[in-house]
Amino acid sequence: MAIFLIGLKAWASIETSSMAMLGSLADSGLDLLASLVVLMGVRVAAQPADSDHRFGHGKAEALASLVQVILITLSALFIGYRSVIRLIAGERTQAAELGIGVSLVAIAFTIALITYQRYVVKRTGSVAISTDRLHYASDLMLNGSVIVALVLEQFVGWTGADAVFGLLIAVWLLWGAWTSSSHALDQLMDREWPEELRQRFLDAAMEYPELAGIHDLRTRTSGTHHFAQFHVWVPGEWTIKEAHERLDRAEEALQKRFPATEILMHVDPEGHTDRETLLPPEITEKAE
Repeated sequence: MAIFLIGLKAWASIETSSMAMLGSLADSGLDLLASLVVLMGVRVAAQPADSDHRFGHGKAEALASLVQVILITLSALFIGYRSVIRLIAGERTQAAELGIGVSLVAIAFTIALITYQRYVVKRTGSVAISTDRLHYASDLMLNGSVIVALVLEQFVGWTGADAVFGLLIAVWLLWGAWTSSSHALDQLMDREWPEELRQRFLDAAMEYPELAGIHDLRTRTSGTHHFAQFHVWVPGEWTIKEAHERLDRAEEALQKRFPATEILMHVDPEGHTDRETLLPPEITEKAE
């Protein structure tokens, strides 16, 4: 898709001399690079855990997403710079009909692509493909902006409209880069699950009597895989074997409800509290 759009927009950019179209072309060029990065990231992230990466390779997706963010940012800065130069020079576009037609074709193909990507993200939860979808979704606005810019400049007579829209496109791309980077950094920094997911996990765990003493829950996400670890109070008279068997059954049941989650439990005698913690007391109490 990116290769097709690059060829189409390159031809239109030459014929129309449009800064907005050039910005859309640059964005499609980065789409191609970003998609290759996503392909590599997803392939690496899908590899099972090995002796060197015992927690798997899921963070490769977040790294791929950050590479996309860098490419998007560079694209935005280039487009913004060229738009300012164009605005100062007062240059005008030409062949509006061609530019509009190419943009309409690009919009149709892009809608088909992001519809498929939305389906893939829903099935896999991939952060890399989610970022890629966000990038392609922004193309809809980019192509729409090209149409508006050409209409305003050539049919309405607003000189400089193309350059102004080029600047708006640059700002939009920077905002998209910032939004995408926050999701990737959350994974790389092992941010806790969203509160809704965390609470849903806790509510499910509390349905099993063996897990009634759950505390010190810690969660994180790596690629499409989730991790949850916590302590559980058990009666002091239970033997290690009995505690192991009871908690194993509860863990298996919980695992079926959260299939993409690795669950790690630590058994504590009832009422026991660890003296050392990575969090201040007030945060620990809230987490429990």
